[in-house]
Amino acid sequence: MGFIFSKSMNENMKNQQEFMLMNARLQMERQLMMQNEMRERQMAMQIAWSREFLKYFGTFFGIAAISLTAGAIRKKKPAFLFPIIPLSFIFTYQYDLGYGTLLQRMKGEAENILETEKSKLQLPRGMITFESLEKARREQSKFFIDK
Repeated sequence: MGFIFSKSMNENMKNQQEFMLMNARLQMERQLMMQNEMRERQMAMQIAWSREFLKYFGTFFGIAAISLTAGAIRKKKPAFLFPIIPLSFIFTYQYDLGYGTLLQRMKGEAENILETEKSKLQLPRGMITFESLEKARREQSKFFIDK
């Protein structure tokens, strides 16, 4: 009688462990999906910001280029055209970020760094551990009572 009860209990425990493992895996998948969704939304906001900035900066750049060109022709001083050069770099960068391939190139470079330059990504003093966090918390806490 005890053996049958024990066998049934072992099966129930095994089923419970499998359920807990499946539940933990499902929770982890949901967390990863949520984090990826948040990352995608942040990237979309960055691209949208860049496109919006490009509209305003493009207008400024166009007016500045026309005005500086007109001033250089009128005053016969080509030095008026020099501010167009750095402004054009900013304009090109923003265009490439908003509509070009800058993000794909940055992604490719990031993947290259992750594969070939792993040592540059290490944190000073190594990875943060629970023990190091607890030690820092105890040092900073005035109210900590060590039992």
